[in-house]
Amino acid sequence: MLKIMVANFRHIDLRLVDPPFGSSLNTLILELDYLRRKPLVGTTDPTIFFQLKNIFHLLESIGSARIEGNRTTLADYIERKIEGSKSKDERFLEIENNERALDFIEENINYRKIDRAFLSEIHKIITKDLSLPPKGEGSRNPGEYRKNNVSIGGTKFIPPDFTQVESYMEELFRFINKNDPPQYNLLKTAIAHHRFVWIHPFDNGNGRVVRLLTYAMLILYGFRVDRGRIINPTAVFCSDRKKYYHYLSVADNGTDRDILIWCEYVLKGLKNEINKIDKLLDYKYLERKILLPALKFALERKYITEKEYKILLLAVKKQVIRASDIKSIFPDKLPAEISRMIRRLKNKKMLKADEQESRRYVLMFENNYLLRGIIEALDKEDFLPIPIN
Repeated sequence: MLKIMVANFRHIDLRLVDPPFGSSLNTLILELDYLRRKPLVGTTDPTIFFQLKNIFHLLESIGSARIEGNRTTLADYIERKIEGSKSKDERFLEIENNERALDFIEENINYRKIDRAFLSEIHKIITKDLSLPPKGEGSRNPGEYRKNNVSIGGTKFIPPDFTQVESYMEELFRFINKNDPPQYNLLKTAIAHHRFVWIHPFDNGNGRVVRLLTYAMLILYGFRVDRGRIINPTAVFCSDRKKYYHYLSVADNGTDRDILIWCEYVLKGLKNEINKIDKLLDYKYLERKILLPALKFALERKYITEKEYKILLLAVKKQVIRASDIKSIFPDKLPAEISRMIRRLKNKKMLKADEQESRRYVLMFENNYLLRGIIEALDKEDFLPIPIN
């Protein structure tokens, strides 16, 4: 294609690069491919597991925003969720937009291919109602490619001329959607991430969009979040921003060796995250390391009473409880008193009627004061890629 480029721009061919046989990257790809195909058989009740999944969505969104300079802490955002605050603070809206974009991806990725319309919709979602730079993280033209040349602050890299963005992006979409052998899918995910950043197609929000693109590609290539998988690729990048930008700049050199160095950085981080999060499928681990410490945390800080603690402790032990189970720990209580206890915990959003049977109840911790303890326990077990405070 004809290339009309800005000064100091250097074209790099978009291509798959084969890692040397027997290399650490080649081994890494095989290990990740095993994790992708591995049947997800766990002992954690789906109601519990998908609350955890929503928490990791939250972590993904906060982490992505913090890479771009949003200073919202996890503690700040958790308090906002618990209290149900409707504050118009744009720091929070940026994170909420990212959560909506994750939902959009999960609802649509199985029915749509990754193309311009798909990414444009993601860009519209993540910039919606945000002020324009330099004060905000919005866009002058949501969903549209940039209409001028740009430079990237803090780097020597020069993106392509704005007149070439569309042709470079169409090339990238062909690369993503090409029916290559499955063993190349993970390499393609890492290479596409760098290529998108290299093109820098939008006037703002490129970092947030590319991390959502990586999430979409992982689902497209077989990491099925609708079947009990949690993936948190932004954790790879947000735990050390300087390392992320360093490896992106290495890939900017464009040599096979440097592209493979970038790929190994991405896939090694991804494998570590998947191995770590998959432990939550084991309910014995989840109960011992996360849920029980969270209940103790809530009791010590008087978020719950002693009686509530006993009921919730039973809910943790059994995963699903009935009124008769509660009666067994309070034998002197009348049925009406048991019902009031259950109703009080339902009002506090700490118990919920099971969707399968209304007289069974499951533990809820996603939008109430138990969430503080869950976050503390996840942090202690090294699940959080970002600091709480």
